[in-house]
Amino acid sequence: MGLLRIMMPPKLQLLAVVAFAVAMLFLENQIQKLEESRSKLERAIARHEVREIEQRHTMDGPRQDAALDAEEDMVIIYNRVPKTASTSFTNIAYDLCAKNKYHVLHINTTKNNPVMSLQDQVRFVKNITSWKEMKPGFYHGHVSYLDFTKFGVKKKPIYINVIRDPIERLVSYYYFLRFGDDYRPGLRRRKQGDKKTFDECVAEGGSDCAPEKLWLQIPFFCGHSSECWNVGSRWAMDQAKYNLINEYFLVGVTEELEDFIMLLEAALPRFFRGATELYRTGKKSHLRKTTEKKLPTKQTIAKLQQSDIWKMENEFYEFALEQFQFIRAHAVREKDGDLYILAQNFFYEKIYPKSN
Repeated sequence: MGLLRIMMPPKLQLLAVVAFAVAMLFLENQIQKLEESRSKLERAIARHEVREIEQRHTMDGPRQDAALDAEEDMVIIYNRVPKTASTSFTNIAYDLCAKNKYHVLHINTTKNNPVMSLQDQVRFVKNITSWKEMKPGFYHGHVSYLDFTKFGVKKKPIYINVIRDPIERLVSYYYFLRFGDDYRPGLRRRKQGDKKTFDECVAEGGSDCAPEKLWLQIPFFCGHSSECWNVGSRWAMDQAKYNLINEYFLVGVTEELEDFIMLLEAALPRFFRGATELYRTGKKSHLRKTTEKKLPTKQTIAKLQQSDIWKMENEFYEFALEQFQFIRAHAVREKDGDLYILAQNFFYEKIYPKSN
């Protein structure tokens, strides 16, 4: 009986073979579908991982946006010292503001008084920090340094400035008051009509060329404390030095103004992109020249240099010059007589914990 059941007629054998073939095709089809399902699952997993990465970036996004916002929230204060090429430098800021998309505002105090009243200090700090429509902002004016932290401000503005050899600055200011300059030649000046030279003024002991008139750059950097404006104060000079190092982003010197501009462009391109080329080629950006200025004699210079006030102002100037040259030495290289800004010379490594 068993042998008879195993032995099948040819037709049944054919049917069995066909059924087996169909079954194999069905299995292959199912295997193919499983492969497709696996591929879909892998793609779904990959998309999920991509979404997770995107979500992590989105979570990190506010910090990136905050960095961008911080740049747009930036305020620079240039509390310019008179007769230090301040107008020439400020013209660059005006020329670039539309292109680089920031605002320039002139701080015009009554009679150019560099010391603000306490209530004006409060108003000024409030304006600077909360006037969002004027950010990014570049403020400039003949105002002494003001410490924003005294008013509870968390984010302070960026201070910059330029100073000059104290005797050269005083000589330039002396003739400026009498003859003006080539920037606004038609404007009548306070001492217009006085033909006395600076040498004659010093020889006669005049008030406009007295050593006390040298006392200006130190109090501008010292600030709004009463001691800052006490002529010859050692405390004021020490405070001015402290502020220059700790509160100012960069302080240049008139004699090396192009290098100052180059460093600003490299460090703060949001404001100063294109400034170096503009300074070299722009008509407005050339140094304004005081009309009818006569250089003092060696005897006049030597007489002023006997003053303790000159010694202090010159010490402060030399201190600022040394600091500027130190910064420049670590930021640029000279090649064939030209200066080149150094590329980034730091990088990150050994970053832990490592991401999987």
